[in-house]
Amino acid sequence: MKMDSTITPTRIHIVRQLSFEKFSRHSQAEEHFSIDETFPEQFADELSRREVFNKHLFRPNTYLHKWWARRCGSTFRTILKQFVPDAASRDYYMPGGLEGKIVLDPMMGGGTTLHEAIRLGANVIGADIDPIPIVQARATLSQIAPGELHGAFFQFFTDLYQSVGCFFQTECPTCQRTLDSHYTLYGLRKSCACGEVVQIDQYELRHEAKRTIRIDPHSWEILEDGDAHVGSRQTNHLIPKTEKICPVCGQAYQELLDVPYYARYTPIAIAVACPEHGFFFRSPGESDFDRLHQADRQREILDFGPTEDFAVQSGPKSDDLLRHHIHSYLDLFSSRQLLYLHQAIRQLHDYNGIAKLNLGVLVSTSLEFNSLLCGYKGWYKRRPEAIRHVFALHAYSLPYTALENNPVNQQKSSGNLQILFRDRIERGRKWALAPIERKIGQDGKQQVVKLPGEMDAGIEVCDQRSLLHEHQRFWLIHGDSRHLPLEDHSVDLIVTDPPYYDSVQYSNLAAFFRVWLRCLLPDEVNWTYNENLSAVAVKSSQATSGFMRVISGIFAECGRILKQQTGRLVFTFHHWDPQAWAELTIALQHAGFRLMNAYTVFSEHPISVHINNLRSITHDSILVLALDGHQAAGHWTQPESIDTGDSELFCRQCSATVGWLLQQDFTEHDIRTTWEQLIHRSQTQKPGFFEKTRFPTC
Repeated sequence: MKMDSTITPTRIHIVRQLSFEKFSRHSQAEEHFSIDETFPEQFADELSRREVFNKHLFRPNTYLHKWWARRCGSTFRTILKQFVPDAASRDYYMPGGLEGKIVLDPMMGGGTTLHEAIRLGANVIGADIDPIPIVQARATLSQIAPGELHGAFFQFFTDLYQSVGCFFQTECPTCQRTLDSHYTLYGLRKSCACGEVVQIDQYELRHEAKRTIRIDPHSWEILEDGDAHVGSRQTNHLIPKTEKICPVCGQAYQELLDVPYYARYTPIAIAVACPEHGFFFRSPGESDFDRLHQADRQREILDFGPTEDFAVQSGPKSDDLLRHHIHSYLDLFSSRQLLYLHQAIRQLHDYNGIAKLNLGVLVSTSLEFNSLLCGYKGWYKRRPEAIRHVFALHAYSLPYTALENNPVNQQKSSGNLQILFRDRIERGRKWALAPIERKIGQDGKQQVVKLPGEMDAGIEVCDQRSLLHEHQRFWLIHGDSRHLPLEDHSVDLIVTDPPYYDSVQYSNLAAFFRVWLRCLLPDEVNWTYNENLSAVAVKSSQATSGFMRVISGIFAECGRILKQQTGRLVFTFHHWDPQAWAELTIALQHAGFRLMNAYTVFSEHPISVHINNLRSITHDSILVLALDGHQAAGHWTQPESIDTGDSELFCRQCSATVGWLLQQDFTEHDIRTTWEQLIHRSQTQKPGFFEKTRFPTC
């Protein structure tokens, strides 16, 4: 069919949705929620396309601590708004509307559902097997005066600086003034038959409009354009990461695997800002090495408790550390960074309540920017001084040029406590007291809309009875969501974002923070955690995976506690793997759910670093389900095929397949076979795609 050249992307989107509804669903009975029949897909899509670039700016109060695979808050607000009884209050920019409702997220993760629902006046229940989501939700949803938080941080930071600030200092080579360093760059020591070399990303340290700063490979001097080195030749050669083989002995350069990870690096440059002479890099001097040696001596007597508490356990992501002979999370930090952590743990004993909770979570947050797993990307003109944080790639990546940040720098700089407090706590709390939303005008320009009366905060309770008579209460349950302490058929809505099968192993990555949060906030939650209970499939296979086992139990529990006639389960999902969809379908079938309707929205920008250059899904299916036997349940027709060539269409067709399969009396084998045939049929039609990137990550 020849396409009209005047058809716009928006018109294509509408035509696709109409075609999808025509081939996949028949009309429903009259009794229904708004979301059972319709959903403002185009509106949600436009907002999410703006939000995915800077989610932390759109929803700052939900980003106090690192968590993975967060979905757009605007999408979940749009979902929740469809359950507002009053049609006039269903408008996205109208405050409130869910007063009297109980909303549950049994796999709360980053807490998106809780924050969006409590803003709308609902009482919320959040549950997770991992303790970190519980602690973050409590820290961000609990009410505390901004002045109290600011005062607590000022005293906490002042005491920290007095104790460990001297270890992170250096001197201006021009005026000899003692200054706080911004950060120190390290090169990776390697060896060959000739001896040791030091490997770094590149010789250039910073590109500016009128100069380029670089390090000399022979003398290790810091030079600018036109400078000639005058220093003596260093014993160890400084080589770029592209140089893999020694030109003299012909051996490949080897890691020093018998040396603790932190000791495999050696300092090559210090970044400093002098109030008189501006920003500069300097080579480490004698006083700098004295500070490092003092910190190393202190390291030997630091007591963080049993060493086994910091042991790296085998896992899909942590195995990357073990392969490099890194067996303790303590070894991922320099001696100065460990001194900082030890002092922070000691000082937190003097605080209590929500202030202590926020300070402890803030220190944990800082670890993503204060570890020897941090890299350096400050040589870009547009990113001067920028830090490549630990989980930029949703994995453990060992840098050639490691960046040791200064967490107690008195100046605000990337990743230090000062700037993290401003961005993660002060900005978040300010937004929570007066949330704003973005509105896209007809001209495509973005406007800011205030929502008077809304507040992203509530009062914590400890049982279900306390949720019955007030609004904006929250109850946090740390434990297995297959067994929740909730009454039968007592929850109005369950809105969640389950793990995407084997795509993001964040329960394993989160151990990097858990070992420290246990020390920072030992009494806040039970820090015992078993990764095997998380809903993540380690491998795709015909056999029942961990994902299948856990998600089936959680969906069964959802069926038990959801109100029978008016309750709805809504969640987002996407994955290329037919086994992921098969196991999801089987879990829903066992729990007795039927698909009422399904929608598709944009969810993740393809330039995200962890999916860049992959044939990645950039959309989410939004699945709306009710318990089996509901008279308004939808009727779905069997899709002829699933198109893997287009992210949006793929999600739509997968949703339709879920709906159709839930209507059939199929065995687990039948369901798996159907999914394999539908998706692999598309593989056959598009040769080379799955051969190149078979089931790429989300």
